[in-house]
Amino acid sequence: MADQDPRELTAEIMRETRIATLTYVDDAGRLVSTPMGTQDFEDPGTVWFITELDTDKVAAIRQRPEVNVAYASDKGWVSLAGRATVSTDRAKLEELWDPSVSAYMEGDAQTPDNGLLEITAATAEYWESPGKAAMLVHLVKGLVTDDKAEDEDDDSSGVVQL
Repeated sequence: MADQDPRELTAEIMRETRIATLTYVDDAGRLVSTPMGTQDFEDPGTVWFITELDTDKVAAIRQRPEVNVAYASDKGWVSLAGRATVSTDRAKLEELWDPSVSAYMEGDAQTPDNGLLEITAATAEYWESPGKAAMLVHLVKGLVTDDKAEDEDDDSSGVVQL
């Protein structure tokens, strides 16, 4: 959908992704990636995750708040670059908490060790999937000819300022 608004395409890919990948820098300076359950969001520029506060991940993010959040769905891929803020906003946590969270975390939204990561993104880079059939054609073309598989539609990726 080359004529789709890039910001809306970014949001659509993010909404279709159940589990995102949060990447942060640990105390030793290494990149660490962890799966995070995607919460609802109004705008792709602000994303919320529920987390336990007493973790190495949260301690590292407090020291180095620059993060990346990656999303992948059948529609495409998104890479958000931004800053994470640790929050103990109980009203927001209560709003985002649902029964599925209880399967992964102890307690509830009022448990003191449960909190939030608010990701404020500066940019989102996206790649739109050409669809399964088109991807297969590109793959076969790359395997059986001297032409390498590549995207033929330059409008299928871009950077969105958030």
